[in-house]
Parts: sequence; structure tokens; C-alpha cells
Amino acid sequence: MKTVFTSISKFISFTLLLFVLFSCSTFTSTEAYDALDPTGNITIKWDVISWTPDGYVAVVTMYNFQQYRHIQSPGWTLGWTWAKKEVIWSMMGGQTTEQGDCSKYKGNTPHCCKKDPTVVDLLPGTPYNQQIANCCKGGVLNSWVQDPANSASSFQVSVGAAGTTNRTVRVPRNFTLKAPGPGYTCGPAKVGKPTKFITADKRRITQAMMTWNVTCTYSQFLAQKTPTCCVSLSSFYNNTIVSCPTCACGCNNATDSASCVSERSSHLASAVTGPGKSANTPQLQCTSHMCPVRVHWHVKLNYKEYWRVKITITNFNYALNYTQWNLVVQHPNFDNLTQLFSFNYKPLTPYAGLNDTAMLWGLKFYNDFLNEAGPLGNVQSELLFRKDASTFTFEKGWAFPRRIYFNGDNCVMPPPDAYPWLPNTGFRPVISLLQPIMTMLASCVFLWAYM
Repeated sequence: MKTVFTSISKFISFTLLLFVLFSCSTFTSTEAYDALDPTGNITIKWDVISWTPDGYVAVVTMYNFQQYRHIQSPGWTLGWTWAKKEVIWSMMGGQTTEQGDCSKYKGNTPHCCKKDPTVVDLLPGTPYNQQIANCCKGGVLNSWVQDPANSASSFQVSVGAAGTTNRTVRVPRNFTLKAPGPGYTCGPAKVGKPTKFITADKRRITQAMMTWNVTCTYSQFLAQKTPTCCVSLSSFYNNTIVSCPTCACGCNNATDSASCVSERSSHLASAVTGPGKSANTPQLQCTSHMCPVRVHWHVKLNYKEYWRVKITITNFNYALNYTQWNLVVQHPNFDNLTQLFSFNYKPLTPYAGLNDTAMLWGLKFYNDFLNEAGPLGNVQSELLFRKDASTFTFEKGWAFPRRIYFNGDNCVMPPPDAYPWLPNTGFRPVISLLQPIMTMLASCVFLWAYM
């Protein structure tokens, strides 16, 4: 019997070990899925628009189909590997970072001869004869909900030493997209239906010779090993201010002056002044959480039919500001949001019948720019919710958000048991009509026992 029990125990332990190993091995593969934006991706479309004697001319366009995640300065970087021995003769709207070895070409020198070229966007102000539509934004690619007019980026490339027909052209491989660092994983190029174009007068439709698409998805785990933002909470009914969790974004010896900048430190001036500062100069303000961005949710007021919340976003980085920032908040009362002050708002409804998620961003030319750390390094707004009698309560932390994203990255929330709770009423004495009678009976029993 003991042998059987030992065998069963070993089998259960082995099964649990396999489950843990399987979970660990599959963890990173599921990180690219975003429950609040399940279909979000960046699609790269490669349209061959004409043939040349030794290759083709193509327009490459990146479409940001992510609702709230964007690419900010210094911008995107796109790379791939040629299937054969292709070269890039010329480009418009973009350029490769390296030319490579073009020594075998005696006449015209190609723009790039590398087997694995890397392309970046041109900067604003580029001469018009080097531009095409949707180019020259410095690599900035906004989200399609927040700024659909600037959610695409294009460049034109003339490819040589390639095929000159649909059957002889080979699609590039190993696409990579950096924004500007890691985070995006691109699938293989898939040949699809040729793209159709409408002329400027809208009287004629032309068609690409050949089109292939590449889909890239984002993973916060691949982008950085530590979070980039955290959430703090407070309320009018409790004096407790719940701060961001300690070391929420990774401390790295936060008490060491070499890893962060104190508000009163002499390093503050060197961190703020740009061109002359050392590359090793710490630029993040010393805090207990060590996050570049903190989002504070304050339950401000309670009315008969409404309740009000104040949101404050604070930047703790002395060398980085956020243009076109956005916030995604999940709370069950967003289906009854009545009024919003100084922020833009759009409900996100990835699942039918569920309206509990909101995307918030600043008003253009007013507060869509989040300054670097300092007196001006914050933006704030207030939200007015209408109460739903069937669900509304201040108990058990219901008034606080379920999750918050800043610029598409999930922020670290405080543990639920630390949320500000209503004043404790569990030990308040309950006065009952039977209490005097029970007291009298107890007294009688006590006197009878000693008679």
C-alpha cells in the first residue's frame, strides 16, 4: 500500500512539473495578445507598382491598426533579408542606415547593397523631390483611433537584381520592426490580392503588379523586462493614499545616486540640459516605485445620482516627454460616463455588449503634450459618472479601475487588499429590542445562582 501511495505521489509531482514547464514555455507566445485590442497590429503592405529592366519599383506602407498603441520619436526602424541578391537602386520617403559593399558596381552606385537592409523614415522638412505621400514624419506613427490621419507611413524603393515578373520575384524574409526598440514580432510575408489605387480625379482605378503583406504584433514582455508605469489610489472617504507598489518598475539600487536623480540633486541640471549631458547621466527621478510615469486615480466627490473621479498623470523622466500620449482605463461604470473635462474620450468595445473600457487622450494644442519631469510634468482631468443603482457601491474597492494602460503598456496596480476602503462598520454595536430583555434575564440567572 505504501509503495502504491509513493508511486501516485511521484506521478502527481511529475505531472505538476510538466504543467509548470509547459506554462513557462508558452508564456511569451501569449503575451502578444491584448485582450483590450485583440485585433491590433501593424500591417506592412508591399506594392509593386511598376517593372524596371532588372527589377521593380515598390511602395511600402505601414498601417498602424492598433487602437491606442503608437510609435513615438525617434521612430520606427524596418528591416528584412533579401531572398536573392537584390540591391536598392534608389529610395524616396526613406533611407537605409547603411550602404553596404557596392564595390562591384562600376557605373551607377546603388543606394544599398546589404543583404539585410535597415530602413528609417526621413525627417520633416525633407525636400519635396525626395518625398512621397505619408512619408517624412521622423518615424512617428500614431494610433488609428487617436490620430487616423497620421497612422500610416510610406516610402518608395527601386529594387534591382530582382525578378521582373510575378513568377520570378521573390518576397523578402525575416521582417523586423523596431519602435524604436524591440517589442514587435513580424510574421512571414504573404502574397495577396493586388492593391487597387484611385486616381486623384477619382475617375480611374489602377492596380499594383503584385502585393504582399506582413503582420507585426506587439508584446510588452519583449519590449522591456520591467513595466513603465504604475497606479496610485486615493478617495474622499479614506485618508489613506495608496502609493504605487515599491519597486514596481524595477529599482536597480534606487537609493544609489548613480541610478536616478533626486529633485534636490546637483545632477538635476545636467539631466535636464540636453546636448552637453553624458550618456550615463541618470534621468529618472528617484522614487519608491522607480516608474517613468504614474497615474493617480482619486475618487473625489459623491452626489445623489453621480460620482466624480480625478485622474492625474505625472512624468518622472527628466529627459523624455510624451507627445500624443493616451490612457486606457477599464472600469464597469464607463457605460454611464456623463461628462469628461479637458480630455478626449472614445469607448473601446472589443466584445459585443460590454462597454467597460475607455481610451482617453489630451486635447490638441492644450494638454496632448506631457512635459518631462518637473512642475509642468503632469496632466489631469475629471470624470463624472452616473450611478447605476444595481451595481454602484463604494465598498470593496469597486470605485477603482480594474486596469490602466499608458501609451499601450499595462501599468502596475496596487494589491487589492491595499485599496482605500470605507470606514469599518463591522464592529459597530447593534441595538436590538430584545437586548434589554436578554440583559434582565441574564441578571436574574446570575442572582439566582448566588442565592
